[in-house]
This record gives sequence, structure tokens and C-alpha cells, in this order.
Amino acid sequence: MILETSRLYLRELNDDDFDALCKIMQDEKTMYAYEGAFSDDEVQQWLERQYMRYDKYGFGLWAVVLKENNEVIGQCGLTMQPWKDQEVLEVGYLFNRNYWHHGYASEAAKACMEYAFEKLHANEVCSIIRDTNIASQNVALRNGMKIHDQWVKHYRNVDMLHYRYVAYK
Repeated sequence: MILETSRLYLRELNDDDFDALCKIMQDEKTMYAYEGAFSDDEVQQWLERQYMRYDKYGFGLWAVVLKENNEVIGQCGLTMQPWKDQEVLEVGYLFNRNYWHHGYASEAAKACMEYAFEKLHANEVCSIIRDTNIASQNVALRNGMKIHDQWVKHYRNVDMLHYRYVAYK
């Protein structure tokens, strides 16, 4: 276990989490900000990217596990992300739609931000969020982040406006 909150614990993802990730990443409504659901191969590549992040940085997106039933309900964690001409430390989150609107994303993201400030000694943490992803923007705002700047990213053959929300130590 890497982090614990009152209702959740976060741990590294592993191969046994593939099915739980598919429930999240193969849901069209959940993945609207990514321009649609992922294939099995794309989910596997996503999982392997987390393993590479764990090896390279010591962090990545982590499994979010609901304490009451030990179910993986999402992923949340820290990643290094390209932003304009630099790399920035981002707290990212993606949850099974059945668990939206219960405060889990805010709870997990806040714990990850605290981890970044306390354990990694980061001076700032950001969340890079597509302009149409109001729910994720609200999570960032609830955790004290503010819009710092914006940038159009090209992903899946689509130009997408993204905002960078930032919190400072």
C-alpha cells in the first residue's frame, strides 16, 4: 500500500487489475475525454506504461481500492506529463463510472497531492484536464487547484484544448 485515506487505499497496479481497468477504460461514457473507449491492447499498453513509470520515477497511476469491499474502483496517482516545452508533475484520476459522485476522486487526488508535496518535495502539482471534462475540473477545484494556463494537445487525431490546474506547496 502506498497511500491510505478514510475510505480508500492506493497501491501499485498489477496484472490482476486488467479486468478492473477494462471496466473503466472500455466504457464509452467514462472515456469521453479520451475520444472513446480503449481496446484490450490499449488497456494493456496503459498498464505497462504504469510499470515503466514505477521503475523510472517510483510513482505512476495507482489502483484505488475501496476498503469496504476491496474492489478496485479506479486509478489515481502521479505522473510526469509533457506540457508545452517542459515536463510537469501531474495528479491524474480515472474512476469506474459506477463510483462517480461519491467524492472518491477528490479524496484520492488530495492524498496524491499531499504525497507529492510531503514525500517528493514537489513545489507544485498540476492536473491537465480537457476543456470538456467538467467533472475532473471540479475535482481539481475542490482540491484547491486553479487554472494556470491552457494548451491544445493532439491526441487520437483530434486537437483538444486542455487546461492546466495547479496547486502550490
